[in-house]
Amino acid sequence: GAAWAAGPGYRFPEAPVPAVKRLLEKLNLTIADFDLFENNEAYALNNVLYHELLDVPYEKLNVNGGAIALGHPLGSSGSRIIVTLLNALQHSGGKRGIASICHGTGGATAIAIERV
Repeated sequence: GAAWAAGPGYRFPEAPVPAVKRLLEKLNLTIADFDLFENNEAYALNNVLYHELLDVPYEKLNVNGGAIALGHPLGSSGSRIIVTLLNALQHSGGKRGIASICHGTGGATAIAIERV
C-alpha cells in the first residue's frame, strides 16, 4: 500500500509522519507490525521527528545509513530508499518495511513493502 500527505512547505521535514500514519490506518497495521523503516532524511532532523512522532525505534530506522550517508540522488531518491529497504529486509530476514520520503514542497509519500 501507499499513502501521501501534504502540509506547509516550510514544515517538509515532518511531512513523512502524517503520510506514514495514513498508510498505517489504510492497512489497519501499527508501527510494531513492521520490521524496518527507511526514511529519506535530507537533514538529520527528519529522523529525529520520525522517531519522536511515530515512535519508531532507532534500531529499525535506516539501518544501513540514510540519505546523509548513502546519498540523495536527484530524481532517484525514491527508488534508492526502496532498494535499500528491500536489501535490509533480505539481509535481516525481516518481512515488512515502510519507505518514506518528503517532497520539498511540503508533501510526503510512504509505501509499505512485504517480502513473500
